[in-house]
Parts: sequence; structure tokens; C-alpha cells
Amino acid sequence: MSTEALDPKTLDRYECAACGYVYEPAKGDNTGNISAGTAFEDLPEAWKCPVCGARKTRFSNLGPLGNPSGFKENLGYGLGVNTLTPGQKNILIFGALALGFLFFISLYGLN
Repeated sequence: MSTEALDPKTLDRYECAACGYVYEPAKGDNTGNISAGTAFEDLPEAWKCPVCGARKTRFSNLGPLGNPSGFKENLGYGLGVNTLTPGQKNILIFGALALGFLFFISLYGLN
């Protein structure tokens, strides 16, 4: 392992296929004495899911926290919304709905 400080936001998260538990490197695993900032690849082979006890091979890669959803090869298409994170997409969608509602209500002020 390198001695450089790793940015936990760039480390991939992994989800257990058996129970849905998500291992986040930024948090680590208190039950398995895994410190925060430990990448999934650096976990010991004997490490198991703290919820259901599934082996490390039952986990699938979710990517880093806050990365754009969807397939990487499709992120360049569209009007730029494909590169937004899920939180940014929520702000865009619900902000547009709120703005449309305000415009609709403002029509009652016309004489």
C-alpha cells in the first residue's frame, strides 16, 4: 500500500449482492476494524459483509460517491445533463417544477 493520502471521494463503493449493504471507503467498517479510507481492493480476502456475512466476491462496483449515474460511454450525449450527479438532477427537476408552478400561479394576477 502507498503512503500517500487517498481522497475517499475518488474511491469506488461496492454493494453486497445478497443484502444490499454498501461498503464506503470514506467510512470503513467498524465491525471488521477497517479504517476509513481503505479501498475495497485493499480489504483482506477473509473480510465478509458485516450485515449478512457474504464473501468479498459477492460485491459489485458502484463507482465513487456522487459520480454521474449511467454508463460511462453515454455521459457525453444529451444537453449536458448526463454528466450531472443524482443530487444535481434532483435540483434541476424540482427547481423547474417549482418555477413552472410559480408561473402558473402568477397568471391569476392578470386582469
